[in-house]
Amino acid sequence: MGVRFALTGGREGWTRAVLTAVGVGLGVALLLLTTAIPNALEVRHEREAARTDITFSDERLAKADDTLMVADVDTDFRDESVRGRALEPEGPRAPLPPGVEKFPAKGEMVVSPALKKLLESDSGELLRERLPDRIIGTIGEEGLIGSAELAFYRGAEGLAPHMDGGRIVRIDGYGNPNATSERSDPVLLLLILVVFVVLLMPVAVFIAAAVRFGGERRDRRLAALRLVGSDSGMTRRIAAGEALAGAVLGLVFGAGFFMVGRQLAGTAEVYRISVFPSYLNPSPLLALLVAVAVPAAAVLVTLFALRGVVIEPLGVVRAGRPPRRRLWWRLLLPLAGLAMLYPMIGDGRDNGDFNQYLVTGGVVLLLVGVTALLPWIVEAVVARLGAGGVAWQLAVRRLQLGSGTAARMVNGIAVAVAGAIALQMLFAGVEDDYTQPTGQDVSLAQMEVILPDGVPVTRAADKLRDTEGVQEVHGYSEGYLGDRAREPEHGTTVTVGDCASLREIADLPSCADGDVFAVHGAEWDAGEDMTNLAAPGRELYVDPSYGGSPKRLEVPWTVPQGVRAAKPRRGLLAGIDRGGFLITPKAMPETLVPALAGHAYLRLDESVPDVHDRVRNTAAAVDPLAAALTWAETKRTGRFDAIRTGLFVGAACVLALIGASLLVSQLEQLRERKKLLSALVAFGTRRRTLSMSVLWQTAIPIVLGLLLASAVGLTLGTVLLKMTNTPVRVDWTGVLSMTGIGAAVVLVVTLLSLPPLLRLMRPEGLRTE
Repeated sequence: MGVRFALTGGREGWTRAVLTAVGVGLGVALLLLTTAIPNALEVRHEREAARTDITFSDERLAKADDTLMVADVDTDFRDESVRGRALEPEGPRAPLPPGVEKFPAKGEMVVSPALKKLLESDSGELLRERLPDRIIGTIGEEGLIGSAELAFYRGAEGLAPHMDGGRIVRIDGYGNPNATSERSDPVLLLLILVVFVVLLMPVAVFIAAAVRFGGERRDRRLAALRLVGSDSGMTRRIAAGEALAGAVLGLVFGAGFFMVGRQLAGTAEVYRISVFPSYLNPSPLLALLVAVAVPAAAVLVTLFALRGVVIEPLGVVRAGRPPRRRLWWRLLLPLAGLAMLYPMIGDGRDNGDFNQYLVTGGVVLLLVGVTALLPWIVEAVVARLGAGGVAWQLAVRRLQLGSGTAARMVNGIAVAVAGAIALQMLFAGVEDDYTQPTGQDVSLAQMEVILPDGVPVTRAADKLRDTEGVQEVHGYSEGYLGDRAREPEHGTTVTVGDCASLREIADLPSCADGDVFAVHGAEWDAGEDMTNLAAPGRELYVDPSYGGSPKRLEVPWTVPQGVRAAKPRRGLLAGIDRGGFLITPKAMPETLVPALAGHAYLRLDESVPDVHDRVRNTAAAVDPLAAALTWAETKRTGRFDAIRTGLFVGAACVLALIGASLLVSQLEQLRERKKLLSALVAFGTRRRTLSMSVLWQTAIPIVLGLLLASAVGLTLGTVLLKMTNTPVRVDWTGVLSMTGIGAAVVLVVTLLSLPPLLRLMRPEGLRTE
């Protein structure tokens, strides 16, 4: 009978059923999306592994009819990474990259659809200068990890002489059969677990709130059923059936929303993460769990909501003064959560993995404690609010009569903000553990260009100096010297550059082209006797070979007469004192050129638009295999960044759900008050007064909710930091930003609900049948 009321109960029943279905559907769509995320990440990982070509292996293959030369020619365009490979097949059976139908010839390239679109647009003009090759096709889905990925394969010739086992390799197949899984980090696993709980809790709260839409009108209809003979148990079962119908309809809506969102996901990129629609396939078991859990939760929430309502044949006993909410059992929830987390305090990453059940249970109970405490706090505060303007009094009186409804609207926001604050504290606290210094001093240089062997540094440096935005260029050729051609016992570095560049490395007494210096006492050469190595007439070898590694060039070099001593200084080449031999261009024999790698270090005028891309274009013009790198003082662990990005993507989805669900809830509240608003307008109440009263009704609970969320979030964040054995410090900027975002979402929803409110405030709304 409850199902029939929902589906055939006329406009009233349909309106409530559709509102419930939309609210539940939005939550179900996000739950289905969440259950699909593990599969999407797994597919991305499989696609990435299937196209692996650079494995940094010391084993070198011999040329054959099934081998392929591959060069890593990755680049960046503005703040986007572009994956690039130069290919040179060495035989008819050379392996094709996944998603590529045929090898591009020199001067041709195959690109991803997103890169093709960028290159053909006006905004990609600078990148087009760097990639002038003719596009002969696009990379298929199986060769990409996301729909918005920028990637290309270009044809090349003459790669074999530059093979180094790092950026340029020979392969006979794609994929890395020797890949080993790295040891899991307990702190990262904790982060992943907490991220999932924090993102899913607001969804569950909103679904629970959505099934209670139209609760007051439903209870009045149930009173009519009591009048014609139904008992209280039957009445509750009818209400449960009505909620069940709305929840099942919500599953249908949710599946529809998910399918639409799945297609839209193929055209979207959030925090540089994109997927193909085919990636987003929910796990059948998890999807079944959602299909069973949502209707069951709808029934349980409805029965729980009716426990304090007495539905009698002549009306609903709700208008009288309700009993005060009890505090004691509401405090038990967060205390139980803290008790579950307490045994893991101080474990850190050295005492094994955290118990995932205790972590999940503890975080869930703490966040559920927000939903339990907020109604009590709202009721306690509004009961003490008094005099004020007409709008204030209308809002306060409404909250005093029904604070539970207002609290339910804010619960989702409060849970999301509390979880976000805790995660913000945890990320900020452990970030230093996953951030390492690079040793690069960005005050000395902002970019570095690495040149292939044999490319003259002087010519490249001159071209780079002529690039707009480049203020200064220091060019060096670098290599390693050993005392023997094979298995050297002693060795040091050799650096070739002009006097101005060499002065960035060492304090030189004086310098003229043709001089050779030996740097004594450098931190780089700790333990090496430079006096012995720099003895005139001694034969050293540039690029010596080591056991187990492929044979190197082993170029002999005799230490000349007149080597001058120099003192080390911190310079451009490293974050420590760099030593070894310093040679000016005239003193360098031609035989050393193939054994030295060229580097150029650039100081830039960052105010010049796209200066980094201009440098990359110049480097590509010097040699297609040149690599232009942007310097940074620190770098973060890839997995930590991936988890953080996943949090941002999930938070964006949850905030979108929060906004949409709040809007639906607000509209439903206004619909229930249609006659009340019309009566007030008919009595002469100004529309501005009523609009302000609605704003106050939203503002008071949200302020209380955000204060509670901040307290719970700080508590949870502190406990999580203590669990990871990290000093507790509060990221107040993060706390305020999370709170501000929550408040902004509510403000936007409230503003969007004002137009329907103005339409409802008409005396004609009093008409009834």
